[in-house]
Amino acid sequence: MSGKDITIQAKDGGSFSGYLALPEGGSGPGVVVIQEIFGVNAVMREITDGMAAAGYVALCPDLFWRQEPGIQITDQTEAEWARAFELFNGFDLDKGVDDLESTIQALRAVDGCTGKVGTMGFCLGGRLAFLTATRTSADAAVSYYGVMLTDHTDEALKAPCMLHIATEDEFVPKDQQAAVHAALDGNPKAVLHDYEGQNHAFARVGGKHYDKVSADLARQRTLEFFKSHIG
Repeated sequence: MSGKDITIQAKDGGSFSGYLALPEGGSGPGVVVIQEIFGVNAVMREITDGMAAAGYVALCPDLFWRQEPGIQITDQTEAEWARAFELFNGFDLDKGVDDLESTIQALRAVDGCTGKVGTMGFCLGGRLAFLTATRTSADAAVSYYGVMLTDHTDEALKAPCMLHIATEDEFVPKDQQAAVHAALDGNPKAVLHDYEGQNHAFARVGGKHYDKVSADLARQRTLEFFKSHIG
């Protein structure tokens, strides 16, 4: 599975890149893959390729372009972590959501996309995936260990949203997890899954907390969720 970089037009002028991967048949529903704090790196590209292999037209946009286009760092060194947190702290959340809406529209226009588009994001991208369900035209959203979701649980879900929650997440304290459950349990548009004993980024292949069993289960649930809501 090999993808290519494409150009996406921003709402407020300018443009940014996105990594696009097509399914073997060339057509299918769309999925926007939303990056962690390390940019559109090898891990994100592999996840995007994996969604294409599952039958989706998958697109991973460069959301750090307003700070520095083309960031591709890893989680393997202290210097890279420091840079990643600089980018996280400098990130304009509202502009990021705007860029995701631009990405959703660009994906709908890709040859072969059915027009239905879901989103899936990790860490910062998990927070953004939740916001695509409240603020954008996405048809469905999946959030993996989204951070700072308690800032947004008062926003009404417009699209179905699945949350994968790591119970031992070092970046999401237990009280925040409980608050997210309190806000969303019982909401017909929300599906929450807890992964007992798992830490942040349990689905990041090669990461310190990667857990294949939990990652595979989350992927299976994600694919079933998308099958139900976008085809």
